[in-house]
Amino acid sequence: MTETENNPFQLDVVSVRLVKSGSLISDSAIRCPQDAVGLLGKHLCELDREVLCVINMTISGIPINCNIASMGAIDKTFVNPREIFKASILSNAANMILMHNHTDGDLTPSKQDTMITDQMAKACGIMGIPLLDHVIVGGDNAEYFSFREKKLLPVPDISLATDYRTF
Repeated sequence: MTETENNPFQLDVVSVRLVKSGSLISDSAIRCPQDAVGLLGKHLCELDREVLCVINMTISGIPINCNIASMGAIDKTFVNPREIFKASILSNAANMILMHNHTDGDLTPSKQDTMITDQMAKACGIMGIPLLDHVIVGGDNAEYFSFREKKLLPVPDISLATDYRTF
């Protein structure tokens, strides 16, 4: 019998280490939705299905990486917050931007778009990785809709319990 078979409660030891290296996608900071669209918008608009990406950034707005969190069908994609946070946490992101495409070019946010934006804004507030924007791109010229520009991105007012009796 191996040592693991003798002790069913043995845990594997896994380590993660951060390595500083240059940005893979851009050395320019993202300061507004147009910067984010310039980085990825054209690529997303060429796809034949909806794709949701996460742009993870440093505190100064320099993109660290872009992670495809979900690849869906021609008219929808579904994503779980845990899939969005996976790369953000591992890359030590200070901020994030969500970006996805609408293949039909209609930039109107769907009910699901609005729900994931609200859910992520709240989760990001708790995780300490602010969601700066959720940008929808579409059309031949990579037109966009920004939740932040339209003042639709909620900034959650999160208050934590300070007394155990208030739970």
